Amino acid sequence: MNPPAAVILAAGKSTRMNSELPKVLHPILGRPMIEYVLDAARSANCQKFVVVVGHKAEEVKAALSHHSDVEFALQADQKGTGHAVMMCADQLSDHDGPVLVLAGDTPLLKGSSLARLLAIQKENQASCVVGTAITEANEGLGRIVRNDVGSFLRIVEQKDASPEEAAIEEINTGCFAFDCQQLFNALEQVKPNNNQSEYYLTDCAEILLKQGQPVLADAVFDIQEAIGVNTQEQLAEVADLMK
Repeated sequence: MNPPAAVILAAGKSTRMNSELPKVLHPILGRPMIEYVLDAARSANCQKFVVVVGHKAEEVKAALSHHSDVEFALQADQKGTGHAVMMCADQLSDHDGPVLVLAGDTPLLKGSSLARLLAIQKENQASCVVGTAITEANEGLGRIVRNDVGSFLRIVEQKDASPEEAAIEEINTGCFAFDCQQLFNALEQVKPNNNQSEYYLTDCAEILLKQGQPVLADAVFDIQEAIGVNTQEQLAEVADLMK
């Protein structure tokens, strides 16, 4: 069993930043925001890192070139989060162990929370643990649907949610702990059956559950950790929280 690996998604274009700089390289207190995600994963004992690059890939690679433990995977076409992780197949083909999948624009993630996510995955020998948070401010976020006894059923996006589902306050943070081999087995079955014709990483949880694999969702994060930076206003907000 290998020590944990981490896939960090950093391929997006992010038009809402209104900047030529790749989103994950925007500085917070003097450091590119993706550096904080790497810090958190390192402190959770991840020892292999694959950063998925796309938009201005060479700039992102150059900015992280001083990390000897970081490899890169290229997502030339933006076809969704599942597609981004598929691009890491070569780097992770022989990885026997857990893998975190994280967003490069969530700089408030805590290493202790990621360690807890990995511990839950290990304790339960789970194929997937969805990292969640509880918030009343759930607008636009994927909701965690559970059955009558509280077991995970699926993630439903806001646009697909019934009124009852829209009222759910447990949300998907976009942070996952997977068994690496099970993740790639599930990715082979993800279909782009959605309005965006994208391959969603979130579909893997439901695919694994239908195969009878153990899939859990656990609120290991506070909602601040889940803040994704998509605008200059959010960048300033995160910098204030870090101070």
